Amino acid sequence: MSFFFAGILIYKYVMVQTIIVGEPLPAWQKGYLDLHHINTGRGSAAYFVFPDGTTMLLDAGELSPLDARTFTKRNAPITPDSSKKPFEWIVNYIKQVAPSVNNKIIDYGLITHFHDDHFGAWYPQAPLSSSGKFLLTGITGVTDQLPVRMLIDRGYPDYNYPYDMKRLSGKYGGGEIEFRKTMQNYFAFIHEKQQQGMKMAMLKAGSRRQIGLLKDPEAFPSFFVQNVKANQWIWTGKDSTTVPHFPVIDTANSRTWPDENSLSLALTINYGPFTYYTGGDNPGNVFPGDDPLRDVETSIAKAIGEVDIATMDHHGNRDAVNEYMVKTLRPTVWIGQTWSSDHPGHEVLLRTVNQHIYSGQRDLFATNTLEANKLVIGSLIDRAYKSQQGHIVVRVRDGGKKYYVIILDDSRPDIPVKAVFGPYTSKANKNLHFQNQ
Repeated sequence: MSFFFAGILIYKYVMVQTIIVGEPLPAWQKGYLDLHHINTGRGSAAYFVFPDGTTMLLDAGELSPLDARTFTKRNAPITPDSSKKPFEWIVNYIKQVAPSVNNKIIDYGLITHFHDDHFGAWYPQAPLSSSGKFLLTGITGVTDQLPVRMLIDRGYPDYNYPYDMKRLSGKYGGGEIEFRKTMQNYFAFIHEKQQQGMKMAMLKAGSRRQIGLLKDPEAFPSFFVQNVKANQWIWTGKDSTTVPHFPVIDTANSRTWPDENSLSLALTINYGPFTYYTGGDNPGNVFPGDDPLRDVETSIAKAIGEVDIATMDHHGNRDAVNEYMVKTLRPTVWIGQTWSSDHPGHEVLLRTVNQHIYSGQRDLFATNTLEANKLVIGSLIDRAYKSQQGHIVVRVRDGGKKYYVIILDDSRPDIPVKAVFGPYTSKANKNLHFQNQ
């Protein structure tokens, strides 16, 4: 049910604020962990503010407007409207919620994998950067307006797994419109930004030190980001050790290569007893004829164990969120970063709400729910979801002990509060929180 919190409780650094429907989200304060899932209708984008004010952008999707699906009811419209490009709406959102100590720059940017709905597609009508060397779309557009100190992806510096992406992306780009030009645009972007001081790195699976607090780390010793997966490497759940999920590939035989979704990055964000999981488009359901190793979710889930909140892999598409992941992660809150009638798959929704897979509370939230989903799935949509439309904010406080889910109105540029849910009590993941690394 909805909960409107009004209080004056002071927890160490934080005076808990009143959250009022119809009013702006109260500003981030030191000690909060804010996890924003931004809805543009054109892909995934999440913006995180860590307890000390360190910030991170996870993906900045922008589908090509030339993609035929964007003209149909299979796709969500641009949200809140088409007066701005999707990357501009992401910037508009971040400028409103960024901490005042860090509102003109993003400390970390991370791209989970190279699909347009996660990092932006080249298209000829995209605006030109001020230097004229690349087009503004997705991550290139956001970073041109809000500089990123360090950008992390799955390919830097060689971009040669599972093939040479600098030379062969046009041939092996998976069918996306103008994928060769998209990658060329991305490489031109990172070349210029590196010259201007932006750092680049590949995500190091197994590490919990690569992404950390930059403003006041000593104040929040229980906070860490656990890198779980990068390309073929998956954390074992012990120390910082990893194992390769895929065998050595034959560079001359594309049939031996993992697909782009299977190479998505994955991580958890941890604050005291609180754990949040996000994993791009990692798949877990293997259909007849698929390589069994497409199931990367099972290995991911084994390493992580229980969480408080999980974003649905691949937006809840039918090839993801397998039964083992559902029963192992056992989140209280599922978040779907959705923009298509494929999100969620009917059977995915059945798994996430099934009390026989795991018992107890689970609340579902989606950034978009299309009419096509409602027509096909039926009343289960309304029974399962606490909120079906809007930006989804998780605000974690009390050193990670409590959190709220706050829905912001995505139909308005000023993003007022639409609904508030909670408080939820964090569970404490022993597998993650009591290891020395």
